Amino acid sequence: MQHVTAFSRPQTVPAVPAARSRPNLWILNSWRDLILYVGTPLLILPVFALAQSRWSPQDIYLFVAAFGAMGHHLPGMIRAYGDRALFERFRWRFIFAPLFLLVTCVAFYWWDLKGIILVVFFWGVWHGMMQTYGFCRIYDAKTGSFATINRRLDFWLCAIWFATAVVLSPMRMTSTLDVFYSSGGPFIQPWILHAVQRGFVLLTLAVSILFVANFVWMWTQGKRPNPVKLVLLITSISFWWYCNNLVSNLLVGIALFEVFHDVQYLSLVWIYNRNRVEKDQNIGGFMRFIFRRSGSLVGLYLGLIFAYGSLAYFNSQLQIETIKRVLTGVVSASTLLHFYYDGFIWKVRESSTRQALGLSGGTAEVSPHGIFHGWVLHGAKWVAAFVVPLGALWMWQVHSSVPALQRTGWIVQDLPVGARQHYEYAKSLHQSGQLDAAAREFDATLKFDPKHASAHYALALLRQDQSKFEAAAEQYEAALPLDPKNPDLRYDYSYTLERLGRGEEAARQIAAALEINPNLPRALYRRSFSLLGQGKLDDAISDLRKAVENQPTFIEARFALARALLARGDLDAARSEFETVIKQAPGHADAVNGLGLTFLRQGQTSQAIVQFDQALELKPDLAEAAENLRIARASESRFQSRPKP
Repeated sequence: MQHVTAFSRPQTVPAVPAARSRPNLWILNSWRDLILYVGTPLLILPVFALAQSRWSPQDIYLFVAAFGAMGHHLPGMIRAYGDRALFERFRWRFIFAPLFLLVTCVAFYWWDLKGIILVVFFWGVWHGMMQTYGFCRIYDAKTGSFATINRRLDFWLCAIWFATAVVLSPMRMTSTLDVFYSSGGPFIQPWILHAVQRGFVLLTLAVSILFVANFVWMWTQGKRPNPVKLVLLITSISFWWYCNNLVSNLLVGIALFEVFHDVQYLSLVWIYNRNRVEKDQNIGGFMRFIFRRSGSLVGLYLGLIFAYGSLAYFNSQLQIETIKRVLTGVVSASTLLHFYYDGFIWKVRESSTRQALGLSGGTAEVSPHGIFHGWVLHGAKWVAAFVVPLGALWMWQVHSSVPALQRTGWIVQDLPVGARQHYEYAKSLHQSGQLDAAAREFDATLKFDPKHASAHYALALLRQDQSKFEAAAEQYEAALPLDPKNPDLRYDYSYTLERLGRGEEAARQIAAALEINPNLPRALYRRSFSLLGQGKLDDAISDLRKAVENQPTFIEARFALARALLARGDLDAARSEFETVIKQAPGHADAVNGLGLTFLRQGQTSQAIVQFDQALELKPDLAEAAENLRIARASESRFQSRPKP
């Protein structure tokens, strides 16, 4: 036993080792992290399944894109312009970037240049990937794992898996190639595309093997990366693949991952900004008010996000094309600004970011000095990631625009497997009059997706154009169970049924169409004939009035309304409708003849004769006009030969 005296040298007796505190693996705590960051997809899927039973994919996408995708831009904007220290550090970026992007985006949408869509898409994929990577760095920092090899492998694993999911997705690649070729991009040979896809698969396997090997090696060396990070990577990457490759509707897939992205982002930014408000006196008054420790302010936070997102929703409802293009440019500029700002205002390696997230360590926030490391380097990144690709796409579209038929044909060559590309090519062939080729492409669409309602419907219309009504009826009968609430589908089916002599079934389809949409002009027009046949003149006029109110340029319905009013004896109303038809279609001989008949019944014989003469000039074989002219001239001669009193 060692003897200790007052003269003993310090630490002659070994100190009792302090018990090492167990590292906290979570950002908040286990159940909150699982709900908000790690296991969120498991909660989103049943919610979306319920939403799809009530709303269409387009409605779901519209809501998420507006109130989620655009709305979640606001918290980053609040920090950029409400954190005084951050604003001073990046003052010129926060001033010039919004102006540059706003002008660029509005100009591209104003002139309908498609390149901006492609740039926003690629930046969006990068942004989603970087958020997952950022969470990896946060979880590793919670356990004190700062190894460079971990950071680099996390980055490359996220990047390659996100990119490969897009490259191997027929839906995503169809959309991407469509925009690329719409921008005038040159044809990509199929062998090149397939080689790129194989290269991505091999690279994904290689990076994944390196990541797993490093994870195991670090674990055995006692330098354990955070296991929650591994679970986060599995759920995030799996959900990204599911949304891009397994969801049948691309809009639903985009909306699904957007909700996941938004939940992660909004919750983390709330926590971050609340901590900054409590610890940093440089935070501005508005930001300090919003992010106080108060449960009621969470509602205000979400309310502001929804209010900001309402701009995108309002834009989607606009009917004025010029204003719509400007606002679409504003929405795209907001999106790109969000992607850009998030690239440098939330860096986990910087000390203030770590402190606000409850992490230790980190580098100081020192802006790089020198011309090369500052503006030149930053400008070079902008040129490479934005100016050059956008400029090339703009030049291609202006100087080498690709017709729709050629563009959709190229996509089918590049991506022969998948329903969507064959469907789009079939529609282009149909519009160009190549009916047999279009039918083959619609058949190919249905081989890949037998439940493609739009393909069944389009093929039915094509068979109608070919007067193959039995074949058309088969396609309508296949489409109806898949899209039972489509009034146009039911209306067009009624036409085929009439041509097949199945009048009662046709009437039922028209009634069903009007039950779904009581204001469908074509169905109202067709029902008016049935009502006229039953002697229900007033009801027929009511349907025709409603048809032209909902579609003022519906010439046939307006002409039928004028004739019905004439038959009822409403001569002034009939005259007004005939004159409107003639203004909209000056060569409409029957309307000119109808106007003449109205004049004749009003006793204005000379005006009637002028109209009948004009009708015969437009259509010399119009027997009704010739007979009316004979009657009018006979009436006029009798009047002129009558002795004066």
